[in-house]
Amino acid sequence: MNVKAKYSVLFVCTGNICRSPTADGVLRSMVESAGLADRVEVDSAGTHDYHVGEAPDRRATAHAAKRGYDLSYLRAREVKPADFRQFDLVLAMDKGHQRLLERACPPAERHKLRLFLEFARQHAEREVPDPYYGGPEGFEHVLDLVEDGCEGLLEHIRGRLEA
Repeated sequence: MNVKAKYSVLFVCTGNICRSPTADGVLRSMVESAGLADRVEVDSAGTHDYHVGEAPDRRATAHAAKRGYDLSYLRAREVKPADFRQFDLVLAMDKGHQRLLERACPPAERHKLRLFLEFARQHAEREVPDPYYGGPEGFEHVLDLVEDGCEGLLEHIRGRLEA
């Protein structure tokens, strides 16, 4: 059996302060619990530079913390050209992000672009809605979707590491 040494995932939303850092924090936690932290790289970025250098939205951080996820160390950044070469998967939170990434991504790397919720098992939704302008229930719903997607993604990563 050929064992891959490392696997890397980049989550992408608009400003990298709500959805993608939530997914980043949840997957990091799951990867650590699975004993794979030394083999799986997780990061997040935004399609736009609106919040570069800022911490995740305080509401996203608070709701994640209630479920045991720490987002406090994350800082927003914009997707850069090298990301398409560096990461094994570049996961868009919604179809708008996916279209922007497709335009920016070199053709040879487009196979790495996917919608994050393709990995979800319990939810039929395929886009993570932006909770920024809504209330607390939006952040909770995002966490429900992200936890589901990350469980399926972790299974996918395990398969890739063992392939």
